[in-house]
Amino acid sequence: MSPEQSDVVVVGIGADGWDGLSPAAQAAVSRSKVLMGSTRQLDLVPGEFERVAWPSPLVPALPALFEKYRDVCVLASGDPMFHGIGTTLVRMLGRRVTVIPHPSSVSLACARLGWALNEVEVVSLVGRSVDLLRPALTAGRRVLVLGGDAEAVAALAGPITVLEQLGGPHERVYRWSGQIADPLSVIAVEFSGPGYSRVPGLPDDAYETDGQLTKREVRAVSVAQLAPLPGQLLWDVGAGSGSIAIEWARTHPTCRAIAVEQDPVRAERIVRNAASLGVPGVRVLVGRSPEALEELEKPDAIFIGGGLTVPGVVQFCWDALGSGGRLVVNAVTLESEAVVAQWYARLGGDLVRIAVNRGSAVGGFTGWRPHMPVTTWSVTK
Repeated sequence: MSPEQSDVVVVGIGADGWDGLSPAAQAAVSRSKVLMGSTRQLDLVPGEFERVAWPSPLVPALPALFEKYRDVCVLASGDPMFHGIGTTLVRMLGRRVTVIPHPSSVSLACARLGWALNEVEVVSLVGRSVDLLRPALTAGRRVLVLGGDAEAVAALAGPITVLEQLGGPHERVYRWSGQIADPLSVIAVEFSGPGYSRVPGLPDDAYETDGQLTKREVRAVSVAQLAPLPGQLLWDVGAGSGSIAIEWARTHPTCRAIAVEQDPVRAERIVRNAASLGVPGVRVLVGRSPEALEELEKPDAIFIGGGLTVPGVVQFCWDALGSGGRLVVNAVTLESEAVVAQWYARLGGDLVRIAVNRGSAVGGFTGWRPHMPVTTWSVTK
């Protein structure tokens, strides 16, 4: 839809303000009766408009604002469809919205640094935990951070470069050394330290645990059977140390997980593990299954690692899955294996026994030390 046909036009604007807008963007702004944006953005545009500064909190107030006003121009930083208000408005208002982008701060940062945009990872920390940066920190990786606190980012990533007011008259690019960074800045990281792969099967010592931990080799197989896809939700039932939920969430920034654990001490440990491994968004629910599962959002996949012998758990989880949903169950004891055998006979799927032996010292030699075998049952609905 063109700006002439739309009653809501979202215009990206940079630190260079009005003079940096294209003729089409300037014309779209000039045709509008109402101008919306942050106070800083509103001050960048000359002319007579009814100006509406964003309220706080913003998102809950949006429906009423766009019910009240027509012929609106919304000002957004840079490209409105890149971590911007444009995505929210298109999702909410649909074809009422036309978007006129401006070069994003990421494009400008890559131009200043000489970095290939397609090879850079971007992490938004606007209103979010700095722990989200952790998965991106692998040797040789170039990362651009939006909205992060320079001191917190530097504490995780080491030396950083700050790019302030990109495209504007007060632009600065400098190596950070403890000074206060401008709020309108991008942080560039060239990480040289060690980091963890996003492939499932992190080292066992990556986790804080009391022993209730799905071991590395079994964890890698289990997450592979769960087959995480972007945007999907996992229930990790009887989560222990939270390793399955955490490694599901690490596979893609949009993967979500709910770890259900009845022991409150273990639940607190899951929270710490999730933060230290870069997925603080993993939700931890303290409760006993299946009762704790009753009000949860329906999942795309479920892992049962604990509480398998509790009556009703497997049935509830199976019923909660939609078509194409995946259920993966790990059993260690004879009693839990008996439950798996009954359900396997009923539903089919794949039944695998995993036996892991690790080499370790035996005097001056090396021998095999076996771990308890694990029976894994996986089935797709």
